[in-house]
Amino acid sequence: MFHLLDLRFNKKTIINISIVLLSILLILIIHLFIDYECPFHKYLNIWCSGCGGIRMIKSIFKLEFYQAFRYNPLLFILFLLFIIYIIINILLLIKKKVLYIPSIKLIIIIIIVLVLYMIIRNIPYFEYLIPTKV
Repeated sequence: MFHLLDLRFNKKTIINISIVLLSILLILIIHLFIDYECPFHKYLNIWCSGCGGIRMIKSIFKLEFYQAFRYNPLLFILFLLFIIYIIINILLLIKKKVLYIPSIKLIIIIIIVLVLYMIIRNIPYFEYLIPTKV
């Protein structure tokens, strides 16, 4: 499910990784401090698979993990798995100078799971998946 990418530490590689990490951090900061309303929910009145994601991240920063899980259970689990993946990759990068990148199959599986989650969370029987405040 993962491909091995051999990296040699050079200036260009370090700069590229730094730019990507800073971009992710900047996007996260912008979303945390600017009110954002999901267009799916605003215009179509459906809950997308990302609804509650920003509130989830805000709750994680406040160390309110149960509340974060209530806002978006799937993204909460994926976020934890992503953190584990990042830690493992950093350790591998430091020790062996290699990086494991997700395969296309894994990315497609994640996209399918997100689409199925969006469908399921809009079925009235599964209304407990809707973002709620505890």
